[in-house]
Amino acid sequence: MSPNFIGLWLFSLGILTLVHSKTDSKDVAALNVMYTSLNSPKKLKDWEASGGDPCADGWTGIECSGSSVTEINLSGLGLSGSLGYQLSNLASVTNFDVSNNKLSGDIPYQLPPNVNHLDLSNNGFTGTVPYSISLMKSLKDLDLSHNQLNGQLTDMFSSLSNLGLLDLSYNKLSGSLPQSFGSLSSLSSLFLQDNQLNGQINVLAKLKLNELNLANNKFSGWIPNELTKLKKIDIEGNSWSSGQPPPGMTSSGNIKSTHMEKGGMSGIMIAVIIMGILVVIAIVLAILSRTRSSFSSSLFEEHDDQSDRKSLNYFGSNRYTTDPGTDKGFKDHEVKALQSSGPISLKPSLSNRMKSFRNKEPGSNAASQRKVSFEITLYTLAELQTATSNFAMSRLLGEGSIGRVYKAKRPDGKVIVVKKISSSFFQDGKGEKFSDVVSSLSKIYHPNVVELSGHCSEQRHNMLVYDFFRNGSIHGYLHLSDEFSRPLTWNTRVKIALGTAQAVEYLHETCSLVHRSIKSSNILLDMELNPRLTECGLASFYQEAGGNQGGGWFAPECTNAASYTFKSDVYSFGVVMLELLTGRMPFDSTKPKSEQYLVQWALSQLHDIDALDRMVDPSLRGLYPPKSISQFADIVALCVQMEPEFRPPMSEVVQSLLRLVKRPSLSNRGLDDYEY
Repeated sequence: MSPNFIGLWLFSLGILTLVHSKTDSKDVAALNVMYTSLNSPKKLKDWEASGGDPCADGWTGIECSGSSVTEINLSGLGLSGSLGYQLSNLASVTNFDVSNNKLSGDIPYQLPPNVNHLDLSNNGFTGTVPYSISLMKSLKDLDLSHNQLNGQLTDMFSSLSNLGLLDLSYNKLSGSLPQSFGSLSSLSSLFLQDNQLNGQINVLAKLKLNELNLANNKFSGWIPNELTKLKKIDIEGNSWSSGQPPPGMTSSGNIKSTHMEKGGMSGIMIAVIIMGILVVIAIVLAILSRTRSSFSSSLFEEHDDQSDRKSLNYFGSNRYTTDPGTDKGFKDHEVKALQSSGPISLKPSLSNRMKSFRNKEPGSNAASQRKVSFEITLYTLAELQTATSNFAMSRLLGEGSIGRVYKAKRPDGKVIVVKKISSSFFQDGKGEKFSDVVSSLSKIYHPNVVELSGHCSEQRHNMLVYDFFRNGSIHGYLHLSDEFSRPLTWNTRVKIALGTAQAVEYLHETCSLVHRSIKSSNILLDMELNPRLTECGLASFYQEAGGNQGGGWFAPECTNAASYTFKSDVYSFGVVMLELLTGRMPFDSTKPKSEQYLVQWALSQLHDIDALDRMVDPSLRGLYPPKSISQFADIVALCVQMEPEFRPPMSEVVQSLLRLVKRPSLSNRGLDDYEY
């Protein structure tokens, strides 16, 4: 065989290979990750977890133009799982539709950057509306309806001048409408019904809307005159103002709502649905009427394993007591039903007082100066004894260095936490100290801080009362895994780190307070998994209790009570970030000796890309953007420096985390054009 023939044959083979393998490698990699994240469903024929050629092989739901994937339509396939973390690689995708599936978790921050039509509706997505949407300047249709999204809408809409349809209906969104809504110059259809949005809607006045649905929210104020001209509008189920409206406004009574949904329904269909709903309601009421008496009598009797387990490490407790036979939990339905039970009556006028003051929140903008009012309740000893079953062991959540923590229930059904400060702190004429502590705590307010809700000082019993958080602490989520736990996504971990950092920054720069006990068990999670820092303002008690108590989260210089500073708080916060990164405890005696202390084990590896990949919490299952991990590790490395002077102030830590959340990546490697 001649050399010329062999050369021609190899050239032809190369051409054939190029013709067949035509899909862009970045697109293939993104779809591979997506397929794995969707639990490798059989319905996605020809899809592969590694490699493949989506365009040439006709993968289900994939449309291409040349070598680029341009459309992904997987609507109504019964898919579960999540969407992965490399969707930002799909730079040519203009239509992305995964509606009507069973997808869950947070909506990825890494979405196709140039998409025109994005439909994630009718799934089980949680978390907030991702800020990365603000970068999608080509976006025309955005449908996130019928999910479980929560939290407030941030000012992310200023650059979306091409957006024509926005549907956020049937979620759990709260707060007021962002001012950037006013920049949606092309918006014609806006659906916000069935959320928990509040405030006024003046920002919508200048929009060129054709249809608007605000039904079943908590909006207030007046209706701008411009909105009265809309052909399709539904504003019912809100708290609109009544009486004579100001100029340029009209009352809700002058607007005839058009009960409309996106897409519309015939009158016959609506009637059929209403009749079906009425039948279901009748059946449910019949069932409830039969079970109500037995249901009410079971209060305080049904054990809530999940609540009890997640309550571990609550409010700084180091030792925990649970008795499966006696420690009963408190379920949501119990809280509602208990309104008709319990003989205790809290003193309504004498026991309540209001605190109102101006508060500066670091890291915020327009909201940084606002007046905050909240209620501090003065409880009697008898009230708290009854609420805790006389401080029974079955109500004990834990015992720390400054006292015991109990779970309690008020007669109105509200579940609270009672921190009973040890009497040893009030001996030798120190009785006045508790009133000073209460006065100081009553002035602490931040969205990421658990604020004081009540107190009691009677017969040498000094107690602080806080709201109860059913999700428990970060420690519980990361280290007490059981059948009730679910792993925290990477997006949620970054959110937790940022919120906690802002809380510590507030304590340092606004309140001039050293926390002294920043650890994962002192960071609780609300229903939206937002962090709430506890034990704030109790440093004086910890100082009397002693110096470094071990555990792996104290800075190395904290050898005595006087050595705690803002910089030692920064170190402890860095340890919490390490826990979020690795899923490991600050100290773990079950590990090999060289790995028992988390900081000592991790510090030398934080700048090693290969080692860092091995350090990441295995429960994340690889679902994280590598560059975000690297940037997160860089912040950790600064916080846990051995010498205090080399650690940054919390304000710089906050700014670094904010950049990690909001800044477009400078990387051209295609992994993450936008990272969280």
